[in-house]
Amino acid sequence: MTPRDIPRRPLNAPSEGAPSGRGAADPAEPPEHKPEPEPSPPEKKKRRPRKSAQGSRALTREVDRPAKSVTPEQKLLLLDAWKRSGLPGSDFAELVGFSYKTLYQWRRRYEKEGVEGLFGRPKGPKPGSRVPPVTRQAILLIKKENPAYGCERISQLLYRGPGLGVSPGAVSRVLKEEGYEPLEQPTERHPDKPRRFERARPNQLWQSDLFTFTIKRRRHRVHLVAFMDDHSRYITGFGLASSPTSQFILEVLRSAVGRHGHPEELLTDQGPQYHAWRGRTAFEKALKTMGIDHVLARPRHPQTLGKVERFWKSLWEECLADALFTDMEDARRRIAHYVDHYNFRRPHQGIDGLVPADRFFGAEKEIRQTLEERVAANALEIARSGEPAAPFYLAGRVGEKGLSVHAEGEKLILTTEDGARQEVSLDKPKAPPEEPEPRQPAASEAQDFEPDEDPGPGASPLDGALEDLDREGLLPKMEVEDGEES
Repeated sequence: MTPRDIPRRPLNAPSEGAPSGRGAADPAEPPEHKPEPEPSPPEKKKRRPRKSAQGSRALTREVDRPAKSVTPEQKLLLLDAWKRSGLPGSDFAELVGFSYKTLYQWRRRYEKEGVEGLFGRPKGPKPGSRVPPVTRQAILLIKKENPAYGCERISQLLYRGPGLGVSPGAVSRVLKEEGYEPLEQPTERHPDKPRRFERARPNQLWQSDLFTFTIKRRRHRVHLVAFMDDHSRYITGFGLASSPTSQFILEVLRSAVGRHGHPEELLTDQGPQYHAWRGRTAFEKALKTMGIDHVLARPRHPQTLGKVERFWKSLWEECLADALFTDMEDARRRIAHYVDHYNFRRPHQGIDGLVPADRFFGAEKEIRQTLEERVAANALEIARSGEPAAPFYLAGRVGEKGLSVHAEGEKLILTTEDGARQEVSLDKPKAPPEEPEPRQPAASEAQDFEPDEDPGPGASPLDGALEDLDREGLLPKMEVEDGEES
């Protein structure tokens, strides 16, 4: 047995069988060992509550109470009982099981609004859109006339046309409130993300493609070719013919180059009008003569010509699908009107809501600044009178200088690139002051001394004039000699 195995006993513990008094233990019987009780952990000292700087009251957190549903009548009874009790708000709140902040809030509302203040208030913003009535009517009018237009297209048209600033989300809320429902069209997942490109300036790259449709009344199949500027999406030229030959496409290209200058590059597909597997086509030879680099798209990959392909879709949906042309000349004339609309009036989502002409003629900065100023001025005008101001603005470039003309009240202000402003008057110029009558009569109005009839012998054509002068006393007196009659 080791010393650790020997049971130990406290020194002051008496052994069993030993007298209660002082005595020795019996050596024959070892005393029974009792385990020593474990000492209890020391009690933690309770911290005294801190005293705040303003007084001896401790800082405590209010106990969260579950929200209760209380009717306005019950709130009124509680406020009446609180007033008659004469207790402080905190004591009465503990008594009835409410927060004292709630009681004080009820009392403030009752003192300010009466019994109506005790009714519940809806939380959050008011339902419905906050679009001005004029803008709301314009949204509904555009949607009614053009059911295929989306929210973003309507927003851009209002921004550019009457100068009403409204986001696509606000347009969507207005249409939903009027009963329009979004039409979800199933889409297929594209295998690869399209890679986008855009040239940095106009006339750096043009795109060209062919489109075929049928004139329904004559059942005549025709071919439409277009040339589009890659930077601005501006249609620089188009043509319509029965046969899509290289010579026909060259005529359209030369006409476009004559109006808008030479492009540096021309992007086309590998159709037989543009390219041949062996040798060179007349089109390629003409491009080399004009100094234009020919860029060919990959076979069976229309995404390379995506910009002009998207133009064909817009042309079909907005013009050709419902149009009934009488003949080719009528089709050519009406397509020309649509091209003008596309170039100068239709906002393009690919260029941030501008029209292609803004970018092609280098007026993008002036147009954007003018539109922002018009929208800001229109917002103020709607706030004041409830109706937008009549739209008027002109912006563009003259030579190398950018300028804009806009209306300010009844005045027209011309603003140049450097910020100089000049008032423009459209009144009829004032007539110059009338010149005084000349003292000397004109030759056509001078006195004519020719006699109407021959005076006869012995008479002079000046006799009548001399008599008039003599009668007025303007002739000198002449002395008459004796024997002569005066």
